[in-house]
Amino acid sequence: MEAFRVVGGTRLAGDVRVPGAKNSVLKLMAASLLATGRTTLSDVPDIVDVRIMAELLRRLGCEVEHDPEAGVVAITVPQTPGHRADYDLVRAMRASISVLGPLVTRCGSADVALPGGDAIGSRGLDLHILGLTAFGAQIRVDHGFLVAEAPDGLHGAEVRLDFPSVGATENLLMAAVLARGTTTIENAAREPEIVDLCRMLRRMGAQIDGIGSSVLTVEGVEAMTPVDHRVVPDRIVAGTWAFAATITGGDVVVRNGEPGHLGVVLDKLTLAGAEVSVLGDGFRVVGPERPRAIDVATLPYPGFPTDLQPFVITLDAVAEGAAMVTENLFEARFRFVQEVARLGAQVRVDGHHAFVRGVPRLSAAPVEASDIRAGAALVIAGLVADGETVVSGARHIDRGYERMDHALRALGANVSRVEHPDFAFV
Repeated sequence: MEAFRVVGGTRLAGDVRVPGAKNSVLKLMAASLLATGRTTLSDVPDIVDVRIMAELLRRLGCEVEHDPEAGVVAITVPQTPGHRADYDLVRAMRASISVLGPLVTRCGSADVALPGGDAIGSRGLDLHILGLTAFGAQIRVDHGFLVAEAPDGLHGAEVRLDFPSVGATENLLMAAVLARGTTTIENAAREPEIVDLCRMLRRMGAQIDGIGSSVLTVEGVEAMTPVDHRVVPDRIVAGTWAFAATITGGDVVVRNGEPGHLGVVLDKLTLAGAEVSVLGDGFRVVGPERPRAIDVATLPYPGFPTDLQPFVITLDAVAEGAAMVTENLFEARFRFVQEVARLGAQVRVDGHHAFVRGVPRLSAAPVEASDIRAGAALVIAGLVADGETVVSGARHIDRGYERMDHALRALGANVSRVEHPDFAFV
């Protein structure tokens, strides 16, 4: 098992480039199933999840060419793709469920194993199922697989989501583009990754109105065509670097970062004492000598993203004052707290609130990543801890960050990847 070894005391400085968004590219790869032929995606991050999705598409009968150095994935989809997504891949990456909508609308059936993914709490599939059922699909659970069948095809429907779920919005959107008639999705998610998916689908021939709003209207078409598409920049990775600069008192230019996708995040960092300036190809963050504590409550976009919540706790852990962080989306996101507490953070959790009182500096200790963002936040915490911090579970970080250790070293950090054996009990 690999780990990150982090030696504290570094002020990050320099330039870092943000690749395409993990939370977009995986859904764009799934969307390629909607059209026979070759779809090419560019600015694709070199992360583990892309390789998992590529293998899933291969098992569905697609040819997938992946050039990590060039950041390009080319997917050639057959006339009749397969329709079974196996457990060994779906359990490793929850985004695999995004093939459900394309497969059932294109093939008339889909067998997708019930998903796994990050340990951040319950993320049910009820909204996916209710929406597809409204479109005319018959759905059941059979031996651990979610089986959706629509032998006569799908039809449009009016669907109102109880919650603006990103995954449900994406699946229903991809199913609707080839369904007969008109579909309206109310209370749809509005994230930039949804907008990116809509733009690609429109270029493939879909008829979608209301892009960027909470109401999406889709007129079904008979067929789609493959396209070339550039992935939207990863706002969560961009936000990670913005927090890293603020927490370490650094000076970091985030190239290809889209500040318009991080409005509330950059406002919070400004309140923490950072200086944020917008550049022609990104933005720059100059951190204070010591940040001020900030209160944050996570909400669906355009609110504060849950994926950046662990970085808020890390910042507040070394900030002047005390603050409260409220998690409104994923109840198990606070699993991170017990690990950062091992580094000396003073955090108390009460339900979906975390109360954090800052200390001047953390102290190094061995810690373990439980998910992608928790792992990255622990690495950043190690930069402001006395001594050497070892963050095990590097595989989690690799699922969302492209060679994070290389990027940190380029910014002056003393970070390396090491072998970290499993604990043995005698």
